[in-house]
Amino acid sequence: MELHVVLHNAVVLAPAVLMGVATLATLRSLWSRTDLASLWRVVTVLSVAALLLSLPAFLATPDFGAARAWLRATTPGQVVSTLVQLLGSVIVAFSARYLQGEPGQRGYIGAMAGVLAAVQLLLLANHWVLLIATWGVVGVAIQRLLCFYPNRSFALLAAHKKRLADRAADLLLVVAASLAWAEVGSGSLTDLWAHLDAQGASLALQASACCLVLGVALRTALMPVHGWLIQVMEAPTPVSALLHAGVVNLGGFVLILFSPLLNQAIVSRWLLLVLGLATAVLAGMVMLTRISIKVRLAWSTVAQMGFMLLECALGLYTLALLHLVGHSLYKAHAFLGSGQAVRETRLKLMRGAVTVGPLALVLSPALAMATAYGIHELAVMVTGLAAWPWWWTAVLGLAWSPMLWLSLSARSGATPAARGGTGRLANAGLGLAAVAGLSASMVLAHALPLGLEDDPRAVMGYTALVGMALLYLCLARLQNRPGALDPWRRWSYAGFYVDELYTSLALRLWPTGWARTPATAGETHVGHR
Repeated sequence: MELHVVLHNAVVLAPAVLMGVATLATLRSLWSRTDLASLWRVVTVLSVAALLLSLPAFLATPDFGAARAWLRATTPGQVVSTLVQLLGSVIVAFSARYLQGEPGQRGYIGAMAGVLAAVQLLLLANHWVLLIATWGVVGVAIQRLLCFYPNRSFALLAAHKKRLADRAADLLLVVAASLAWAEVGSGSLTDLWAHLDAQGASLALQASACCLVLGVALRTALMPVHGWLIQVMEAPTPVSALLHAGVVNLGGFVLILFSPLLNQAIVSRWLLLVLGLATAVLAGMVMLTRISIKVRLAWSTVAQMGFMLLECALGLYTLALLHLVGHSLYKAHAFLGSGQAVRETRLKLMRGAVTVGPLALVLSPALAMATAYGIHELAVMVTGLAAWPWWWTAVLGLAWSPMLWLSLSARSGATPAARGGTGRLANAGLGLAAVAGLSASMVLAHALPLGLEDDPRAVMGYTALVGMALLYLCLARLQNRPGALDPWRRWSYAGFYVDELYTSLALRLWPTGWARTPATAGETHVGHR
């Protein structure tokens, strides 16, 4: 093999290899008793080195030779690889300070490095076996992090429920792999894509796609198995950041990876649409009733995972990848900065409450849709980019409408000038500028050479638009007349009792001894620090 090919292969494999070395270094320290501060430094340096080497991987053209049936570098995989390693490096450095004085740090470091190593290898997977195995390793390592405080019953409950969901997902993925392998005659994903191009999706491959979708839904904490993601607030905050920013959304990447199969398995996409839309709407409504900052962030992640899988169901894979990147960066920042939430909440109260009037609720979606549509049409006319469906613009407009609520409304403590026509006009201009900026960013990002081919389906798009419109009407009703939805608010605060049913079933079928043990004195259930 030529030297330049070897170098390209090494660059692409470097993040996975370096994080594997970090995991081994942690295991070695368990019996060599390496100084804890030195161990943190070693793992941090290896993580940063992996991040730096993930950047030139975009320019590499690897040839894995005989291993090409197992390994394959893709542009979306490289994007997510750099993203995960960036967040991992930040979280490792944050954890070194955050956990000072805590027992069990060596196990924490090893599990964190193991998660990053397994994720990096998953992003290169080109074979069913490697994909399922690495995703399974991610789940096992995460279990160790979730139970960092073993005396917290809610942390143990979250880990137990996640373990059950993971095992069910593993079984579904094995069934999906078996069906596809028997049909294609190979476990290589490259061979699967070639078979689909030549012969299309048979009934066996249609069933394989449905099993894949259900497995991904279980791994991505969609309703009704979402409860563990809410209860992991008992784990240290950096664990929450890693979960919400770099682990849970792996399901979105797997669906993007399998887009050639999903495009020919329409039943699986309808199944994905129903699961994603229901989760997005219900979790979005629940989030509005929560007060705890970290719990609201957790419910927000459940809703965002629903939206991301909904985008995959609609065939908008480019949007789903961009959503994955944006959500990961936002959630990592939100969790790692959650300690400032109290101060920011007090500042908002000092600025006065916002009263959203009926006119703002009506004008906001119209203005957001018109702005997004105008930016998109201008970009298509000037640059010749491929146009996306109109219902996509409508969905984006509904999603961005609440940004205009604030700009079109007045705060109770605002000055007369700010409440007047001039002040509102200036605020409206700022709100529209924000929507225009988001629209332009979306258009530019959609033009990036990510190697993805969208496959939008109009009927599915109309269905998603109706669901988003219903969600917006609920939000508008809450803003205009909060008291009118008091009976619904009780159900929403309880998460519609979906998780209680799943928890009861899980503990009845797979009982645990600690579930009947009284909580220790002084035990808390609201998240660590």
